[in-house]
Amino acid sequence: MNALLQTLLRRPPLGRAARAAADWVDLQLTHVVDSLARLAPRARGRLLDVGCGDKPYERLFRPHVREYLGVEHQATFDATAAVSRGKADVLYDGERLPFPDASFDTVLSVQVLEHTPEPGALVAEMARVLRPDGLLILSAPFSFRLHEEPHDYFRFSPHGLRALCGRAGLVVEEIHPHGSLWSLLGHKVNSYLALNVARLGGIAQSMGKLGHEAATGGGARAWTLPLVAPAMLAVAAGARVLDRALPDPTEALGFTLAARRAPPR
Repeated sequence: MNALLQTLLRRPPLGRAARAAADWVDLQLTHVVDSLARLAPRARGRLLDVGCGDKPYERLFRPHVREYLGVEHQATFDATAAVSRGKADVLYDGERLPFPDASFDTVLSVQVLEHTPEPGALVAEMARVLRPDGLLILSAPFSFRLHEEPHDYFRFSPHGLRALCGRAGLVVEEIHPHGSLWSLLGHKVNSYLALNVARLGGIAQSMGKLGHEAATGGGARAWTLPLVAPAMLAVAAGARVLDRALPDPTEALGFTLAARRAPPR
């Protein structure tokens, strides 16, 4: 059954439809992509994607920048599914970014900050390689399951992100939440259904998802899909409606911000 499922997903029409459906029920991804798409037109010049994985967001930023360069921490990147897709341009030791000061007009970092034991040092490094008046676009989780263990250290409130940026000489210009209470709850339910009930982690990675996590072994429980798939669609649809009808500004899956490196006085 799993072999048949993999074969069907390799057919372009079915594979594209399955990936679109998987992305739609992934509420965290939906909100991250929406926030990045909103900020992408502000990117310019040379862009550095810190913790780029297999560059899933390059398509959003490439039309706005002259160069798109991805850098990864070699030790952790080698343990992920994304390494087989090999899109990182530069690998480094996780300490000092291997670029001179003021090398980039835009720095992008998406859902990476929680995976360093020294988030302040990483933000300072991203600020260092930004040119004066350069733009940092940073996304980080606030409430999310454990992942990429044991390299999963922190979660961030908007106030914590502002403090980290301020210490690095960055001025936060805007910050966007990833959904509200209902997206948070819906994402947790859908994650449980997909990863624990249907065991779709390996299938998701074969479609290009979960690239930053270790390769998942074991087969899917295909027999659960007639129940799990409609349930996940209903949860995702309900969360979207309730986020608008009954918003809770104290809850979110995470946040995306845009911060400017202050020019020298």
